[in-house]
Amino acid sequence: MSDSTSEAAPASTPLHSARDNLNEPFNAGDQAYILVSSGMVLLMIPGIAFLYSGLARRKSALSQIWVVMMSFSVIVFQWYFWGYSLALSPTATNGFIGNLDRFGLRNALGDESPGSPFIPELLYSWKMQFAAVTAALVIGATAERGRVIPGMVFTFFWATLVYCPLAYWAWGAEGWAFKWGVFDYAGGGPVEIGSGVSALAYSWVLGRRNEKMMLNFRPHNISLITLGTILLWFGWLGFNGGSAFGANLRAAMACWNTCLTAMFAAMTWCLLDFRLAKKWSLVGWCSGTISGLVAATPASGVITPWASVLLGVVTGVACNFGTKIKFYLRIDDALDVFAEHAIGGIVGLIFNAFFAADYIIGLDGINLGVQGGFLNGNWAQLYKQIVYILAGCGYTFVVSALIAKAIDLVPGLHLRASTEAELLGMDDDQHGEFAYDYVEVRRDYLAWTPAEKEQRADGDVVVPQHGITGHQEMATRSSAPPTPPSEPATAVGKEEKVSGSATD
Repeated sequence: MSDSTSEAAPASTPLHSARDNLNEPFNAGDQAYILVSSGMVLLMIPGIAFLYSGLARRKSALSQIWVVMMSFSVIVFQWYFWGYSLALSPTATNGFIGNLDRFGLRNALGDESPGSPFIPELLYSWKMQFAAVTAALVIGATAERGRVIPGMVFTFFWATLVYCPLAYWAWGAEGWAFKWGVFDYAGGGPVEIGSGVSALAYSWVLGRRNEKMMLNFRPHNISLITLGTILLWFGWLGFNGGSAFGANLRAAMACWNTCLTAMFAAMTWCLLDFRLAKKWSLVGWCSGTISGLVAATPASGVITPWASVLLGVVTGVACNFGTKIKFYLRIDDALDVFAEHAIGGIVGLIFNAFFAADYIIGLDGINLGVQGGFLNGNWAQLYKQIVYILAGCGYTFVVSALIAKAIDLVPGLHLRASTEAELLGMDDDQHGEFAYDYVEVRRDYLAWTPAEKEQRADGDVVVPQHGITGHQEMATRSSAPPTPPSEPATAVGKEEKVSGSATD
C-alpha cells in the first residue's frame, strides 16, 4: 500500500461559471440588499438634476438636467473601461491607484470582493454609482455659463485622475488611508471632498458669472429643489445603508444615523436663516437636509446615534456659514457645492476621529475588534483623519484645476460660453430646448410684466409686455378691443384698461 503523503497533491481547478455555481459562497439576501441599494443610489442622479435645475434660473434650468444625466453616461463608460480597475482593483500593490488588471471588468465575476466577503466582486463593482453621483455633483459647477461638451470631457479625465485615486486611498485593499486605519465609511473623501473641492476648482477656472445678471438672484423653482432633495434622501439610505455590504445591523444603524444627522441639520439651517429673514425657508430646509446627508456619509456606520444628533447640529452651522466662503475667495460656486459637500464631508470625518465606536463598527459581523476614536481611547485617530482630509483637499483642488485649465486651452473645448450665450441662457444656446416649453421663435427672457399694487376689476384686460417688438405687436392686436372703421386703430405700448368698446 503506497504512502499517500508521498504523492503530490492535485492542483486545485479554478472555478468557472459554466460548470460551477459562483453564487454558492454568498448569501442571497445580502446580494439582493446590495442590488436594491444600488437602484436607490441611481435615483440620486435625477435627484441632483432636479435640485440643480431648481436652483438655477429658468433660462438655464434644462441645461443643468442635461449635464447631470449626460455625466452619468460618461461615468458608466469610464467605470467599465478602466475606472473600476483603477479605483478598486484587488491586485494592485501600491498605495495610491489601482492597476488595469480588471480592465473592461475582465475576471470581475464570482471572486470574493475586495471590500467585503459578503458579496462577489461583480456586485461590488457597482460602486460605479458612487462615482456617478460624485461626477453629477461636480458638473453643477457649469451652472449658467459653462459649455456642456467641454464639461463632459472634463468628467472623463476627472474621474480617471481624481476620483479613482481618492477611492483607492479610502477603499483599495492596499490604499494608504485604508491600511493606515482612516475611518471613512461611505466616502467622505472620494465623494464629498472629491465633489466639493473639484467643483470649487472648476468654478475658479471657469470664472464668475456676469455680475449684471446676478442682481436679485433667486432659485427659479423651489418645488424642483424639494423633489430633488427627497430623491437624494431616499437614495442616500441606499448609499449609506448599502456601504455595510450586507443586510446586517450596521446597515440599519447607518440608515438611522443618516436620518438623524439630516433632520437635525435641516432644523439648524432653518433656524439660522430665520434669524436673518424672519421667514421659514424651504430652500433652507433642503440645504440643511443635504448638508446633513453629506456629513453622515463618512460617519453613519461609525458613530453612535447621539453623536449623529450632535453631528447634524454642527454640520448645519458649519455649512450654513460655509456658503459665505465663496465671497471671500471670489470664486463663483453657483450651487454651493463646496459649502455643502466639502465642508459637510470634512465635519463628518472629524467626528469619526472623536466619536467612532468599536461596537458600532463591529455591527456588520466582520470588523470586529477595531478600535474606535478618541472616546474609545484612540487619540491617534485625530491626526490620521486630519492628514487624510488635507491630502484629499490638496490633491483634488490642484489636479481638478489642472485638468480644467488643460481642456480650456484645447481649441474648440474652451469651458466658458460667450457673454451673449450667458445672457440668452444655456438652454437656448447649448440645447435649443427649454425646461417648460418649446417654441420655434426664441423668447426674450428679460421681458416681464410687473405686478401692480392694486388688484384689477373684473373685465379688465391685461396686455403683457414683450421685449421683442414683433411679439408686442401681436399681443397688442390680439388684446385690443374692436375699433369702429371710422377710427384708426391705435398701437398699445403698455397695459391698457378696456371697458366695453372704448379705452379709458
